[in-house]
Amino acid sequence: MLLLTFFLLQAMDALTTVAFLHLGVAEGNPLIRLALVTSAGHPLGPMLALAAPKLFAVALGVFAWRSGRKRLLLKMDILFALCVAWNAMVIFLKL
Repeated sequence: MLLLTFFLLQAMDALTTVAFLHLGVAEGNPLIRLALVTSAGHPLGPMLALAAPKLFAVALGVFAWRSGRKRLLLKMDILFALCVAWNAMVIFLKL
């Protein structure tokens, strides 16, 4: 259940990030912001800039699950739930 929750939170984080970027809100994570700026000239650039860190996060989640680090996975779930809540709040305030 923790791993499924982690996967869903990753998808929700990506979707809410795309939504608030379309609303003109700047990305808060400096590494993602740099990836977005760097990939701006490529048609698939922004999608790849967001997909690469999400795939890395999913790999870390799977590693945590397979290595029995369920408390770490729970902490990551909480962190990304807070990120999704923050993104949703920003979207709500911008509408």
